[in-house]
Amino acid sequence: MSYDDALATMDFRAGWEYDGIRHTDCQHAARVNFWRDILPAGLGEAMGREPGVRSVALRFQPGQALPVANPAAVYRVRRADVERRWVLGVEIEPRYGRFYPRGILRGVPGVFRENIQPFRCTELEPEWLAADFNHPLCGKDLAVDVSIQNLRPKFEEHGGTTIDWLETALTGPGMQARVNGRPTHFFADRPFARTDETEDGVFYERPRLVNHLDDAAIEVVSELYGRLIPAGAEVLDLMASWTSHLPEALALRSLTVLGLNRDELIANPRASERMVHDLNLQPVLPFGAGRFDAVVCTVSVEYLIRPFDVFDEVARVLRPGGRFILTFSNRWFPPKVIRAWPVLHEFERMGMVLEYFLKSGKYRELETYSVRGLPRPENDKYFGQMLYADPVYAVWGRKIPG
Repeated sequence: MSYDDALATMDFRAGWEYDGIRHTDCQHAARVNFWRDILPAGLGEAMGREPGVRSVALRFQPGQALPVANPAAVYRVRRADVERRWVLGVEIEPRYGRFYPRGILRGVPGVFRENIQPFRCTELEPEWLAADFNHPLCGKDLAVDVSIQNLRPKFEEHGGTTIDWLETALTGPGMQARVNGRPTHFFADRPFARTDETEDGVFYERPRLVNHLDDAAIEVVSELYGRLIPAGAEVLDLMASWTSHLPEALALRSLTVLGLNRDELIANPRASERMVHDLNLQPVLPFGAGRFDAVVCTVSVEYLIRPFDVFDEVARVLRPGGRFILTFSNRWFPPKVIRAWPVLHEFERMGMVLEYFLKSGKYRELETYSVRGLPRPENDKYFGQMLYADPVYAVWGRKIPG
């Protein structure tokens, strides 16, 4: 069987760096058609004609995987020619470093109102802005590791859609990084306001003993925690619930869970200490300095209204070199999510969490990580309605010693 007669399940893992921050973005491809689809340059040659190779490491310099940055693709647009739009009750006002749909721009060649391709605002003046249409990874070295998980015969060819898998894997990555080394302006326009401003303890008074991610996403989170947290660690789970998504095989010295619902915390089988505490009312953590080896926060960072205080506090209670790991997806409780979160692109949300780390100045070895395209588990209530599992996004860093 040659590759042209086969279908494959493959994983594309793109790695890149900017400003000393490492980024890894993974795309699962469940049905790769070697005959019809477009694969990264050099992949076919590395794999050979007959199946046998199961992993390939590709390295691209600027201009190889993506076009070089084109100055002509940066448009100077009058502010009067930028359409004001309302998204989820928030008026979209261009800010430095942010991404917006091209359709809000008038007078730009080839752009129509329904165009949702993103541009980046790379300059902002009272009368005009610079709209950069270049891919955010232009100019960056790129490592793409490709692994074949499954190879099976393709009995018939009925035509269909051609997929450019590298383009798919690189749609989104790059948006989490700063541009020109300057902070992205996430924090204008009351970003931490919420639809429901009542105390969180009231909203979370009723226990919710359910998973907030599907099983495939939970497995990704669990694997990540198992990889980043050492055995024998003392761990703090912030904004915790009845499960901390830690792998069963990871032996811990202790697990402290801090959250808003006592019944949920009591139901957490791994917990050795449980504490009810509202970080939005009181961001000071009730622990001594340097107590924990790792702090995790799962699908909850989007509810923090005082994140800068919380990130400083986490640094205080971490031991030097300890990691703060945050994971999230594209699901949340609408009344309690911060105002800025829903209107951000999913990859920009990692950028916003990175800004929390960077503004703190107490962390090093910052990284982001994303996994998309996994099949939705058959036992999930949305199976049959949604093709893919919940995406997973993660940001972490180590406490700076001293």
